[in-house]
Amino acid sequence: MWSNVESPVALNKTVSVSVPISSLIPGDSPRLAGENSEHVQLLAATQDLPPILVHQGTMRVIDGMHRLRAAQLRGDETISVTFFEGDDKEAFLLSVDSNIKHGLPLSLADREAAAFRILAEYRQWSDRAVAAAAGLSPTTVSAIRQRSFAPAERETGRVGRDGRVRPVDASAGRRRASEVIAMNPDAPLRAIAREAGVSVGTARDVRERLRAGQDPVLTSRHVCAKEREPSQNTRQSIDWRSVRGDLSRDPAVRYAENGRAFVRWVDGHLIDPVEWGALIDAVPPHWQGSVAELARSCAGAWLELARELEQRASPARP
Repeated sequence: MWSNVESPVALNKTVSVSVPISSLIPGDSPRLAGENSEHVQLLAATQDLPPILVHQGTMRVIDGMHRLRAAQLRGDETISVTFFEGDDKEAFLLSVDSNIKHGLPLSLADREAAAFRILAEYRQWSDRAVAAAAGLSPTTVSAIRQRSFAPAERETGRVGRDGRVRPVDASAGRRRASEVIAMNPDAPLRAIAREAGVSVGTARDVRERLRAGQDPVLTSRHVCAKEREPSQNTRQSIDWRSVRGDLSRDPAVRYAENGRAFVRWVDGHLIDPVEWGALIDAVPPHWQGSVAELARSCAGAWLELARELEQRASPARP
């Protein structure tokens, strides 16, 4: 298993060699539909293709099938290659990681299928670790785990993105955090989190609940009540995943370049509350005001987009 879950493979991509195209074998791609012919033709017109990534022991392509097909299309006999040495499971993880970071984006179905496979191979990984590897939100990974796999027997902890093992039952960590706070109420949140083995966000929530005289452990009844009672000022949330598939299959979107570009754009600009909740502590105090204004500006832009779409969707008045 990789020692660093978030950046699992240390790969020297500066060393590449030229190999005969005939020596290469299609690899275990995370793309369910295979290569995109339009993308291949676009790459074929590129003068210098970046090196592809190949598993040295088998000569199977880990990342770069579109570039390989483009080279074949224009009649090249050789292609630049960077080699990777590792087992098949690591090769697949690297393939997914490479495809979600550059080139033609993986579809939601591709990423969900990849998450299923990663969960099957690495049951001990946390939802956040699998989410980072597959390019999904932790909530999506959690749903895939729950519907696809039976709870592991005697599973007490999971490996997080930082390589640390954390308990599956969060209540134990919350109790430890409350004990740390009781002994040192003014301790910094990071120190509390480190001592209790919880996230900084959990440490903050425990401290706020203690200050309010509440139980630091969230009961299932409390969590369900929060989910069932949305604010009167908020609309019912619509999950992008629930509409993306139908939108992508619509011929008006699927066969239009600007339609496909719109779907890719939304994929890259949506924010899952769980994801920003894990990153918000990375913002230094002296930048919090500026970042808050930036977030408010982005929210305003989304509201303008919503208003424009609603106006276009409304029937014209007589």
